[in-house]
Amino acid sequence: PSTGWKSNSRWRYAKRLHKVVRRLVPNCDVRFLLSVSGSGKGAALVTAVAYRLAAQRKQIDAALAPFLLSLETLREVKNKMRTELEYGLRRETQASATVKMLPTYVCGTPDGTEKGKFLALDLGGTNFRVLLVKIRSGRRRSVQMYNKIFAIPLEIMQGTGEELFDHIVQCIADFLEYMGIKGARLPLGFTFSFPCRQASIDKGTLVGWTKGFKATDCEGEDVVDMLREAIRRRNEFDLDIVAVVNDTVGTMMTCGYEDPNCEIGLIAGTGSNVCYMEDMKNIEIVEGNEGKMCINTEWGAFGDNGCIDNIRTKYDKEVDEGSLNPGKQRYEKMTSGMYLGEIVRQILIDLTKQGLLFRGQISESLRKRGIFETKFLSQIESDRLALLQVRRILQQLGLDSTCEDSIIVKEVCGAVSKRAAQLCGAGLAAIVEKKRENRGVELPWYHTTSLLKELAPQCDVTFMLSEDGSGKGAALITAVAKRLHNKHRQNENNTFPSVERVINVMARFRREMKNGLSRDFNPTAAVKMLPTFVRSIPDGSEKGDFIALDLGGSYFRILRVKVSHEKKQTVQMESEIYNTPEDIMHGSGTRLFDHVAECLGDFMEKQQIKDKKLPVGFTFSFPCRQSKLDEGILITWTKRFKASGVEGADVVRLLNRAIKKRGDYDADIMAVVNDTVGTMMTCGFDDQRCEVGLIIGTGTNACYMEEMRHIDLVEGDEGRMCINTEWGAFGDDGSLEDIRTEFDREIDRGSLNPGKQLFEKMVSGLYMGELVRLILVKMAKEGLLFEGRITPELLTKGKFETKHVSAIEKSKEGLNKAKEILTRLGVEPSHEDCIAVQHVCTIVSFRSANLVASTLGAILNQLRDNKGVGRLRTTVGVDGSLYKMHPQYARRLHKTTRRLVPDSEVRFLLSESGSGKGAAMVTAVLAMSWGEKTIAELITQTLFAPPGQFSAFQGCCPSFCFFSRNGYVVLIQNETKNHTHTKKGLE
Repeated sequence: PSTGWKSNSRWRYAKRLHKVVRRLVPNCDVRFLLSVSGSGKGAALVTAVAYRLAAQRKQIDAALAPFLLSLETLREVKNKMRTELEYGLRRETQASATVKMLPTYVCGTPDGTEKGKFLALDLGGTNFRVLLVKIRSGRRRSVQMYNKIFAIPLEIMQGTGEELFDHIVQCIADFLEYMGIKGARLPLGFTFSFPCRQASIDKGTLVGWTKGFKATDCEGEDVVDMLREAIRRRNEFDLDIVAVVNDTVGTMMTCGYEDPNCEIGLIAGTGSNVCYMEDMKNIEIVEGNEGKMCINTEWGAFGDNGCIDNIRTKYDKEVDEGSLNPGKQRYEKMTSGMYLGEIVRQILIDLTKQGLLFRGQISESLRKRGIFETKFLSQIESDRLALLQVRRILQQLGLDSTCEDSIIVKEVCGAVSKRAAQLCGAGLAAIVEKKRENRGVELPWYHTTSLLKELAPQCDVTFMLSEDGSGKGAALITAVAKRLHNKHRQNENNTFPSVERVINVMARFRREMKNGLSRDFNPTAAVKMLPTFVRSIPDGSEKGDFIALDLGGSYFRILRVKVSHEKKQTVQMESEIYNTPEDIMHGSGTRLFDHVAECLGDFMEKQQIKDKKLPVGFTFSFPCRQSKLDEGILITWTKRFKASGVEGADVVRLLNRAIKKRGDYDADIMAVVNDTVGTMMTCGFDDQRCEVGLIIGTGTNACYMEEMRHIDLVEGDEGRMCINTEWGAFGDDGSLEDIRTEFDREIDRGSLNPGKQLFEKMVSGLYMGELVRLILVKMAKEGLLFEGRITPELLTKGKFETKHVSAIEKSKEGLNKAKEILTRLGVEPSHEDCIAVQHVCTIVSFRSANLVASTLGAILNQLRDNKGVGRLRTTVGVDGSLYKMHPQYARRLHKTTRRLVPDSEVRFLLSESGSGKGAAMVTAVLAMSWGEKTIAELITQTLFAPPGQFSAFQGCCPSFCFFSRNGYVVLIQNETKNHTHTKKGLE
């Protein structure tokens, strides 16, 4: 430090003074500076400093002003939250509501009679807790807990779902080993602190990750199933998973065990959420009006629709944009511990840029995202912490701060945390106004309690700290739910087809695949395994303008697909749907293809491209034999088509003839593909691991990429080719007779093609509703349904549609739908009738999913064996109305497939754009592969090809087209005139 002094003594005085001072404080380096200008200058400098501090204060107040929320603003937030709560509870608005109000199927709080030994898991942040909970009832009522905490590394949080759940099971195994209870099969409650949609207390489908988790292949999946699969993979212990609950529900149950009035649970920690007991009559998304059910609000997403944008600051927006889920969980990002430290860091950077902090120097450490943790915010805000200690914390973060800096940083922390607590209190006020009862809290936010009295003055609220966390609550829920859960699982097991039967079907289909690929056995094989001459999936380099036709049912779709490369590869699609009348489907082939050509002409007219000759991909969803990509010989019609003169003919030639007959436009049909191939190519554009295409809709089929060395039907051993299995005919040779029922046989007898497509008739959407109708008729005849009454409507073929099966199997409104549908069929069903009909629908759809899983499992095993890997990683592209529209079908298919092929990581990718886009992608891949060939390669390829095989290669390269005719090659140079050379001359 420098010391200013003024002395009228001689210079020796100064020298003596300096000497004595240095002796007295030997560890200080003191400089004596003579004040030349006197104290007047100092007064001016004091004024200047004061002016600077006033200007600085003004800038700091301006930066923090958006964090100061008035009581009026908080009341507005409360009212908006109340509105969103109501939207989430209503059936018509729940789908678009930001606050999802998810039913938990927890219908009561503990009453003190619970007892037993339970295991509880608690996953909701970077730490994972496993607990053993012993509950006693009666006079010696007590809860004993033993727990162990395990870390969840970042690479696990953001890795694959399989890695995450394997890690969880590893932690459970360590805990069971530590407690010496590895051999016991204990009931388990799983606290899973992320948004889940539940259909029952032991099923939770993850809606979306929060709190920094991003594990793949989990969203849209049942987390209980994933945990069970991980336990099964480890094969060291077994657990009875009874309940999956949110941490808010666990907190409410924990506090409810001590105080029966507790009906609200609040979490204010890494994330932010609340649950409460709602009257059933107010929950439109769940059937029933009696009693109460706990609702998990998932209020972290409040504001995702923009309703609180007026109070979001630029710092909130920066934090949101830099998060793993931009635009989502906006309320949570303003209130929860995971983000408050980052908001503070953004403010500190802004103030430093303005020269208000850290001498205007932004250190490297301050630039690092996440460096300012919320725990520092809590420490700095502590009333007991002196400024010197605040400065020490900042120095630990690599920030060279002054006392002034420490004061400002403490003020920033206070503003951010106070706003968070106020917003949390405003949201809570919306709920306590509904409840006016006590509630449990996971972590205290002390700013909240006084605010609640102002925002909800008529509510008497007591805060109760959950000392034991939400894990104990999960154990209590498990204790209450165990008997009901056991009953549920018993009923479920009764409807499952046996695993042994499904595995046996998988083995049979594997043999049929082998027969279909063999030159010797293919002629008699039921599963034809047709080569498609599609040899690769999109690799991201495709571009161009293409037309796609999609014919496979009563509706015919035409698309224009533009693939471009600007900053990244993009696909633009425009499409038109045309009806295919029944008389054309059953008329002559000429009429059918004239109709297709007419629709194509109409589409090109609307697109104003009749003067262009664009490449065309043709999705033709019927069994075809191909010898090249632009040829398809129809083997047999399916899906109610019966147009004459087409079976045995080339559909590309028939379409070309119809187009030529019109004469008003031209088209270059480069490829004809099956809808399964189109689906695989569509999904392959988004995920290059996709090597299986699956259709489960009106019909069913699959394709996959097979090694050329296994395809006897096509010459060559190098590379791969897509095989169209045409598995709908599986069983046409009698190989499925032992599992076909009397109802399957009756369906077949009444179909357009008796004895054919037997597998398709057992599983596809075209026949599922009719199967259910036949079963209901028999049950009614035997007096098991409808008091034995059979109406003319129930006896009418086709009256019970597959869409009715989907509606009846919906978990929330299924029984009401069953009553409504049966009433339209002239039946007056009882409640027991509706339950029985729902059970029949479940059995039929479950059998379908299991049979499809068995054939898909055979394909996946073939892929794994082809690659010679221990664990298969692949993607299945899926399309079809049954898969998309049935509420349980996809989940059941995924579950059974993973059971049948346990050594695999299979991703199911829904084809949002249909198979038409895939036909365009096949054409794009083909166009790119031709465009990459050199002229010499094309000449050589054409010269040594059989005469006429290559009819035309228009657009193969900028200047030339090639033709092969009777041993001659014609080179047409586009800009000049034609030249003809003999083969010898060219050589």
